[in-house]
Amino acid sequence: MAHPKAVMEPSSSGSAEKRAGGNPWLVLLAVSLGVIMVMLDGTVVGIANPSIQADLKASLSDLQWVTSGYLLALAVFLITAGKLGDLFGHKRVFLIGVAGFALSSVGIGLSAELADVIPGVTPIGALIGLRVLQGLFGALLQPAALALLRSAFPGEKLNQAMGAWGAIIGLSSAAGPIVGGLLVQNASWETVFFINAPVGVIALVMGFFLIKDNRSQTFARIDWLGVVLLSGAMFSLVWTIIKAPEWGWGDSTTLTFVAAFAVLIGAFIFWQSKARQPLVPLSLFKNASISIGTVLMMMVAFAMFGAMFFLGFFFQGVHGLSPLEAGLRMLPMSAGMIFASPLAGMAIGRFGPKITMGAGLLITAVSMFLMSQLSIDASFIESGIPFLLLAFGLSPVFVGATEIIVGNAPVELSGVAGGLQQSAMQVGGALGTAILGAVMAAEISSTLPGYLGPAAQAIPPAQLAGLEKAAAFGAAPAGLPQPIVDAVHNSFMDGMHLAFLVSTGVAVLTAALTMFVRAGRKAEGAPVHMG
Repeated sequence: MAHPKAVMEPSSSGSAEKRAGGNPWLVLLAVSLGVIMVMLDGTVVGIANPSIQADLKASLSDLQWVTSGYLLALAVFLITAGKLGDLFGHKRVFLIGVAGFALSSVGIGLSAELADVIPGVTPIGALIGLRVLQGLFGALLQPAALALLRSAFPGEKLNQAMGAWGAIIGLSSAAGPIVGGLLVQNASWETVFFINAPVGVIALVMGFFLIKDNRSQTFARIDWLGVVLLSGAMFSLVWTIIKAPEWGWGDSTTLTFVAAFAVLIGAFIFWQSKARQPLVPLSLFKNASISIGTVLMMMVAFAMFGAMFFLGFFFQGVHGLSPLEAGLRMLPMSAGMIFASPLAGMAIGRFGPKITMGAGLLITAVSMFLMSQLSIDASFIESGIPFLLLAFGLSPVFVGATEIIVGNAPVELSGVAGGLQQSAMQVGGALGTAILGAVMAAEISSTLPGYLGPAAQAIPPAQLAGLEKAAAFGAAPAGLPQPIVDAVHNSFMDGMHLAFLVSTGVAVLTAALTMFVRAGRKAEGAPVHMG
């Protein structure tokens, strides 16, 4: 049944321009600048992690929280943030997100100073807390940006826009490791967060003048009960997967949070089927491609975020490279996305998402397998080939899943769809970081005594536990004999190799799902139905 206030999709380029701005390509540039901050932040943090660990005496779990706390905030708030954009205007929400993200980034760079003036707060605690705040503002920014693109471009040009969007983001990702390496090596890790301030100012100015506001005329209020139920369910899920390795998967606390997730998500689904103005209309999922696209985004993020978390430690700890040299090692992947993303958009337009995304996931699987074979002294070419392959593997999936989810959603639900797409990515990333981190830690504990040989029997349990923690960073404590250093490095490599092998399997299994995907775009000018 059609919604009584359903709107019409734009039927021409001109109507799209009227909805979102004078020139859709300038709208693309403006919103990309905002998202560039998020991408820069993601790539530079990987380079900065070893310096953060050394400077703030952070543990592995602390550093996982630097990543997972950010992903947790994004995952919990993204769909709600998309709804806020639908209700109050995507431009307004986008600009608030940009401003808040830039300010919280500056706060992260000042976390040590903030800890000095806030009683009971440690520098790493302040950093993690501000990363959570940064994630909340990032949640406002990302679905609003996608919704603005969805309304700015007519359907036949959306693939091109998504490809260009991916190329711009790829360029920022390519700059991230180099800029981050230069700043960490020649200044400090704090400066990698300060760089978001000037980018944020430019994005605010361009967004204010180039983007015209747009919002849904369909809904009049927020489904606050839906917000509470979904946020509680997402929090319970992500908190469980982050903390379960520490608690134990069979521990009563873990099982309590699993039960809480099951109850809350069940209550949320029931309420969405009854609410007059639901937070996430279940009719979205009547389109199988939207449902499958959500799963695809989650699984590919699982493989990428989970396995890539350890590469900074590999290059700087085990391989002994400088931050700049580590950034250069990652350049083939991020630079490759500059070319791979627009090619992916064109390929999806010509061959459809099924073939293009399936091929991308198989290329991703090959890349992950090659990374599982890297040696301690891998050359630039040996690491660069799988990184370049990964760019051409991930781009079709990210571009295709975004087009499937956002492109198939009704215009008035584009913010919710953008939030769904981004939430799937963040949940998948948190899952990958937590689960593959646990896999790697278990492998290190299993293999380190064997590498130590008979000497392991003479090492006190507390010191052996300390070596296992050091091995998780790929860096042995100073002053140890070379055979012990080699054992630490070799056990790290075993753990990293296993993480990449798991990611290989995830990519292969996910490729099978693409066989059930269809573009399913509505014809231009067709009325939007909400079920």
